[in-house]
Amino acid sequence: MVSQDAQTHHHLNRLQPARDYTYTEQDQRTVDSLRVLAADAVEKVGSGHPGTAISLAPVAWQLFQNVMRWDPTDAGWHGRDRFILSPGHTSLTLYLQLFAAGAGLEMSDLEALRTWGSKTPGHPEYSHTDHVEITTGPLGQGLASAVGFAYEQRRLRGLLDPEAAIGTSPFDYHVFVIASDGDMQEGITSEASSLAGTQELGNLVVIYDDNKISIEDDTEIAFSEDVAARYRAYGWHVEEIDWTAGGDYVEDTRSLYQAIVAAKAETQRPTLIILRTIIGWPSPTKQNTGAIHGSKLGPEELAGLKHALDVDPEQHFHIEPELLERAREVKHRNGQYRATWDEALAVWRAANPERSALYDRLIARKLPEGFAEEFPVFDADQKGIATRAASGQVLNALADVMPELWGGSADLAGSNNTTMKDNPSFIPERRSTGAFSGHPYGRVLHFGIREHAAGAIINGVNLGGLTRAYMGTFLIFSDYQRPAIRLAALMGAPSVFVWTHDSIGLGEDGPTHQPVEHLASLRAIPGLDVIRPADANEVSVAWKTLLSHTDRPAGMVLSRQALPIMPRDERGFASAEHVARGAYVLIDAQGAGGPQSAMPDVVLLATGSEVQLAVAARDQLEADGIGTRVVSAPCLEWFDTQDATYRAEVLPAGVPTVSVEAGVAQGWQRYTGPNAAHISLEHFGASADYQTLFEQFGITVDAVVAAARNLVRGGSGDG
Repeated sequence: MVSQDAQTHHHLNRLQPARDYTYTEQDQRTVDSLRVLAADAVEKVGSGHPGTAISLAPVAWQLFQNVMRWDPTDAGWHGRDRFILSPGHTSLTLYLQLFAAGAGLEMSDLEALRTWGSKTPGHPEYSHTDHVEITTGPLGQGLASAVGFAYEQRRLRGLLDPEAAIGTSPFDYHVFVIASDGDMQEGITSEASSLAGTQELGNLVVIYDDNKISIEDDTEIAFSEDVAARYRAYGWHVEEIDWTAGGDYVEDTRSLYQAIVAAKAETQRPTLIILRTIIGWPSPTKQNTGAIHGSKLGPEELAGLKHALDVDPEQHFHIEPELLERAREVKHRNGQYRATWDEALAVWRAANPERSALYDRLIARKLPEGFAEEFPVFDADQKGIATRAASGQVLNALADVMPELWGGSADLAGSNNTTMKDNPSFIPERRSTGAFSGHPYGRVLHFGIREHAAGAIINGVNLGGLTRAYMGTFLIFSDYQRPAIRLAALMGAPSVFVWTHDSIGLGEDGPTHQPVEHLASLRAIPGLDVIRPADANEVSVAWKTLLSHTDRPAGMVLSRQALPIMPRDERGFASAEHVARGAYVLIDAQGAGGPQSAMPDVVLLATGSEVQLAVAARDQLEADGIGTRVVSAPCLEWFDTQDATYRAEVLPAGVPTVSVEAGVAQGWQRYTGPNAAHISLEHFGASADYQTLFEQFGITVDAVVAAARNLVRGGSGDG
C-alpha cells in the first residue's frame, strides 16, 4: 500500500531551484538592459538610488529567473517563495525583475518611478504594487520581518502537514532576502538574526550585498566588523563569494547559483551568502563611491555607463523586444511547477479533509465556528483582577478554537500573561528548557529581550501567510519597537501588540518603567488601534473585536494592578459588548434621584484603570444633584469610525467634560471640547506603591469631583 506521505508529496521537491543554472549571452544582454533602465529611471525623475540596482541586476536575475518558485501572473499564490528586498531604497532592483517577467509592471511604470500615483514608489509598498511582500523603508526591517515570514511557514506546515518530509509539502517555501551594508548595521538585524539562528530556520536565505559603500562613502568609517564570523556565531550557515577577488571584477553568477543551491539543501540552519560586489559597476567614474548610492548619474556618467555596456547612449527606456519576450518565459516555467503543486495540493486535500477545511477557512480569513461563544464573561467583583490577567484567560480560552492564533513575549511571559497553557514552545526540541518544552511546530513564542525584532517578526508572520501572531512586552518598551509598529500600521498588517504595565500603576519600578506619554504617542500613529480596557469584560470584548479585524494592527494596553469588574446590565451599567464601538455610556446621569435625564450636567470620560475613579466620582456628584455620565473609551480609533450621530449621543456637544487618564492629556481636547478639564499626568512618575503615586499625583476621585464641580459652576477647566 502506498503511504499517505508518498501519495501526497512525491511530486514536490522544494529544495531544488526552479531550474538548473543558466546564464546565456541573451541573459547577459537582458541584465545589462535592466541596468541601463535603472539609470534611465532615476535620471528622468531626478532622484533615487541607481547604484545597487545596477550592480545587483545579475543577482536578482538569478533569483527571479532560475531559483524562486513564483507565479508572475498571481501575486497571491500560496505556493510561492517569498522575496524581500530589505534595502527598500533600491526598489528598482525588484521593479526591474517584475517588469522583465511581465509581473504587472511595464515600461511606463519604470518611467513613472517615484511619481504621484505610480506603481513604482520610492520604496516598495505592500498592497500597492503586486508581488511586494512587505513595505521596506527603514533599514533592517525587511530582514527582521523575513525571520517572521520563515516562522510562519514552519508554523503553518505544522498545522496542516506536519508528517511531510521537509521540502516535499505544498506548504514548504523559502524566504529569500537581499540585504545591504546598512541592514547589517542596524541593531534590529542583530536581534532578529540571533533568533533565526536559535530557531534553526533552514527556510531562510539572505544574500548580503557586501559592497562596502553607504551614503557617507566607504563603510570602514563606521563598520569594520567580521560579519561572517558574527553570523556563524549566531548559528547560521555562511557562504562567501568575492567578485573582486581576481583583480578584475567578474560577476561569477555560477558561484552565486551554487551557493543558493547549498543554502536550499541546508534545512537546519538559515543561510547568509556574503557577496562582495562593487556598487554601480560598470559606471565609469562613480562606481564604488557614495555618489552613485542615492543620486542620479548625470548625463555624462549615464552615457559612460551605456558605452561600457555597449548600449546606444541616445536611447532611453529601451529593451530589445526579443530579450523581453525571452525573459517573460519564466511564467511558463513556473506555470509548469505550479501545475505540479496544484496536483500535490489536491492529493493532500483528499488525504486530509479536516485540515483542508482549516486551510480554506484561513485563506478566507474567516473566524472559526463558535468563536464568539468562547470568550469568557466575568462576574462582577469589586476586588477584580488585573486586565493583563484577564487577557491571559481570554487567550487560553481561544487556544482550542483558534489554532492559527499564536504568540508570546519578549522575556516577560509571566508578566504579560501571553502564554497559552499546555502548548509547546515554538523552538527546536533540543532547545527545550526546564520551564518550557519545545517543538518545531509549537505555539508559544519566545523573543528574548528583543522588543524591536519581536515587533518586526510578528509583522512578518502576519503578512507571510495565514496565521495570526501577537507579542507582549511592557508598554514603556513600545518605544523600542516603534518603527515596526509604524510599519504595521502603514501596511495594514493585523499584528497584535500586548502591552502590560500600562501606567504609574505598575508602582515601585519607578519612572524608567512608568509610561506617561506613550498612549498619546501611539494614538498619533495613523491606522493603529490603541485599546485600554477598564475591566476584565472589556478585555474579553476587545479581544473579540480586534481579532475580527484583519486590515490593521492593534495594541492592547493592560494593567498590572487589579481593577474592579463592574456589574453589567444591572444597576445602570451598560453591557461590555459596547466596547466594539470604541467609547460608550458606561453609566448615565440619573439626576437628583429622578428619572434618567436626557442631557447630563457633566461627562466623565475615562480609560483603563481610571474608569473606576470616574464611576466613584459619579456617585458623589449625583449625590450633590449633578447629573453625571461616565463614558468608558477603551479605543478612540474605533470610536472615530462610528457615525456622527452615535458620537454625539455619547459625547454631546456643549456639555462640560472631564477626561481622566494617567498619562499626558495631549489628544483629549479633540473629544472633550473647550469646556473641559483634564485629570492627567504631565510629568514623569516615581518609585512607590501605586496607591501612593495616584494620590500624590492627583489622579483621584476627589480630583475628578472637584474638576467636574468647577466646570458645572462655570469654572475655567484646567485653568
